[in-house]
Amino acid sequence: MSVGKTLAMILAGGEGRRLAPLTQERSKPAVTFGGRYRIIDFVLSNFANSGVLRMKVLTQYKSESLNTHISRGWRLSPMLGQFVESVPAQQRTGPEWYKGSADAIYQNLNLVTDEEPDHVFVFGADHIYRMDVRQMLEFHVAQKADCTVAAIPMPIEEASSFGVITADDQGRMIDFQEKPKKPKPMSGNPRSALVSMGNYLFTTEALVREIVQDAGKDSAHDFGKSIITEMHKRTLVAVYDFATNKVPGQLPAEVGYWRDVGDLDTYYDCNMDLVAVDPKLSLYNARWPIYTAPAHTAAPAKFVFANEEEKRVGRATDSLVSEGCIISGGRVDRSVLSPNVRVNSYADVEESILFERVRVGRHARIRRAIIDKNVDIPAGLHIGYDPDEDKRRFFVSPKGIVIVPKGMRLSA
Repeated sequence: MSVGKTLAMILAGGEGRRLAPLTQERSKPAVTFGGRYRIIDFVLSNFANSGVLRMKVLTQYKSESLNTHISRGWRLSPMLGQFVESVPAQQRTGPEWYKGSADAIYQNLNLVTDEEPDHVFVFGADHIYRMDVRQMLEFHVAQKADCTVAAIPMPIEEASSFGVITADDQGRMIDFQEKPKKPKPMSGNPRSALVSMGNYLFTTEALVREIVQDAGKDSAHDFGKSIITEMHKRTLVAVYDFATNKVPGQLPAEVGYWRDVGDLDTYYDCNMDLVAVDPKLSLYNARWPIYTAPAHTAAPAKFVFANEEEKRVGRATDSLVSEGCIISGGRVDRSVLSPNVRVNSYADVEESILFERVRVGRHARIRRAIIDKNVDIPAGLHIGYDPDEDKRRFFVSPKGIVIVPKGMRLSA
């Protein structure tokens, strides 16, 4: 289906407190993922691959890194009316920052009226997935809906963190509960609940109407809590089953893959999903690529030393190793390395995520850790082996992942 006259509004202003300390100096959508990418690259790539080439990215919290990434890496053709533009919070409706996701759209309604689209996508910027949004648009038009919400089954014990949907046999929403303590199970599947992905598609008329009405109310000004909760009671809100979405080149195991990387343990697990022999999400689908800003100055990855007798061998197994990395006589296993990482001789990196320009000294050992950018790991230092020492020196997630903040100075 042709995307017609559409506009994508991408909500990228979230603070991401549960991802701290990775969000101490950057917004959640700007956090590195999969070595080469930022989290926001996934939603932008989905729209680009779907042919929706007019995108506005609404930013707010610590947005400098995100704004730079978009301006330098996401350049489309303005001559053809194509753009990815970051829009900082401007306080257009008064001296207040965004009070919620719906208020972010309200404060930028001029962007919608200026572009005059027929339909508006309102998507989050902090999820990991592939999606052909044309199929959601086709479903939305066929349903003649004012709004369509993308949804996915979720184990019922995890569903209380999401908006929980009840739909009828025709795919129409009949109930919506925002983060309920006791989620309603799906019909015929008591172990799962149908949850909102936080991705919405509106007719422009319906979006403007609902957002303006909500702005005049004493509400949370949030799409889930304020808009969808009330909207489905008086107009047609359709529910799009994300599990039916088919992406070119996608392997069967990847169908329906969607992760909200809202906390450190989920973020870590999603990165580890990438390094499996048969990954749950493959970054190597040339028919639906994930785009990002190129690293123009990075040389190819390099692996040096092959002295088996002295165990000085540069090797990486079951890992993602980005350009500019040098594995100089060290060992890397089940790990994700961003550009320009160096692992020196006799060092051991296992089940870890290393951001840009991390240097691992000789004989250092790192296990189940996330090392933010510009950190030098001194020779002989062990991280991830002594829980008490790790908690004393670093931040440790509930599942025991050790996080070393950006630029932290360490001593052996």
